[in-house]
Amino acid sequence: MKFNTKTIHGGQKHDPAYGSVMPPIYQTSTYAQTTPGGHKGFEYSRTHNPTRTALENAFASIENGNFGLAFGSGLAAIDAIIKLLKPGDEVISTNDLYGGSYRLFTKIYQDFGVKFHFIGMQNASIIEDFVNTNTKLIWVETPTNPMMNIIDIKAISKIAKMHNILFAVDNTFATPYLQRPLDLGADIVMHSATKYLGGHSDVVMGALVVKNEELANRLYFIQNASGAICGPQDSFLVLRGIKTLHIRMQRHCENGKAVAEYLETHPKIEKVYWPGFKNHPNHDIAKSQMSDFGGMVSFVTKGNNYEDAIKIVEKLKIFTLAESLGGVESLCGHPASMTHASIPKEEREKTGVVDALIRLSVGIEDIDDLLADLKQAIG
Repeated sequence: MKFNTKTIHGGQKHDPAYGSVMPPIYQTSTYAQTTPGGHKGFEYSRTHNPTRTALENAFASIENGNFGLAFGSGLAAIDAIIKLLKPGDEVISTNDLYGGSYRLFTKIYQDFGVKFHFIGMQNASIIEDFVNTNTKLIWVETPTNPMMNIIDIKAISKIAKMHNILFAVDNTFATPYLQRPLDLGADIVMHSATKYLGGHSDVVMGALVVKNEELANRLYFIQNASGAICGPQDSFLVLRGIKTLHIRMQRHCENGKAVAEYLETHPKIEKVYWPGFKNHPNHDIAKSQMSDFGGMVSFVTKGNNYEDAIKIVEKLKIFTLAESLGGVESLCGHPASMTHASIPKEEREKTGVVDALIRLSVGIEDIDDLLADLKQAIG
């Protein structure tokens, strides 16, 4: 199947009970057994649930993986990956990353003896300077949140394989519509399915996809043992969301391009971050590993004034000031005070997350209305 067909049919079977085209919501915690161990593949819904299994199969299909796992949130999915490690292990991570990931790494797992190195990865070769015998994981976001930096997945995969290091990619911003990290050499793909996969701002969920069966079994064990699973209702909502991922992403990309180009020529805007610009660092890598450039755009006002940025996000009407991204509706955020508030000011400013940075999740509304909204808010 090609991708657009996979979003609708990938990994799916009609329900055996009545031929339901959409997997039913199996709102049950347990399953009848005819004799101890005599069941139809389901015993207890923390371990397996038919609706969640259908979703996990869909996750695997759209990422060209063999095994999918669904969690109660994106952070629960990341948490499961870090639980593959033990005290003394080291992680090399993107330095420009989601604030929640940074908080989990530094405020939880650092206290358990896992060491993290946060580095800029625009030049993949720099990673080798941080590799040692304790390095067990390379953690990458691309495009990064919120600076839209592009990281060469193939190049990092070669380094990871050379040193026998697990390589995980947060693919939330790009989605499998734009890039499929497993095909580029990653071992694990992670999504905050809350965002584009769900697509309608009505569910919180995380996803992991892998190809290797041994790795999948370790993660399934952690998923079951730790219990941070999603419920059947949420599974149903994300299954439904995935079925329109391809058409939503097409419009997100079209509108994102138009918004980025409008902001780029605006006299009150200092800098626009969007990987589709030819002068964007690593634009050529983005072009080679992504099929388009997505609907996420960040920008800084001239003078880098905090108050100016706050006035803009308060004035926007169609762009809703809110946490999160990836829904059909356009959202705006102020990373320094919202998504990245958990990162110390001096650390976030090193990566470009300054006080006047605004992040846009460009939705699928009419582009003329979105541009008019930006015009009236920026002035």
